[in-house]
Amino acid sequence: QLQLVESGGGLVQSGGSLRLSCAASGFTLNYYAIAWFRQAPGKEREGVSCISSGDGSTYYADSAKGRFTISRDNAKKTVYLQMNSLKPEDTAVYYCAAQHLGIAGPHLWHQGMDSWGKGTLVTVSS
Repeated sequence: QLQLVESGGGLVQSGGSLRLSCAASGFTLNYYAIAWFRQAPGKEREGVSCISSGDGSTYYADSAKGRFTISRDNAKKTVYLQMNSLKPEDTAVYYCAAQHLGIAGPHLWHQGMDSWGKGTLVTVSS
């Protein structure tokens, strides 16, 4: 059974940093692309970043470029999202999702995912 559990959210001041974790169980992480999404109150869910299965190539939304870094530790079966220079507009619930043999890119955010986590709340105060 594919399961994803996010952690690492919290309250941080503008300009601060957080590292989100997405812990996987029930599947071999390297065979899955992992995508990070977020959903702010009253807004649609949007893709933030993703990392490919296999070669681990990455892709970032414009809002995340230069500030966020996605990485994967296959041994720990965990994907991380390091978020620096946080802004109040980054406030949202952040979700990770997995797709078997997926390739990172904007298309991934619009495809069906095999598993979703329940999310972790990030609040950035001004």
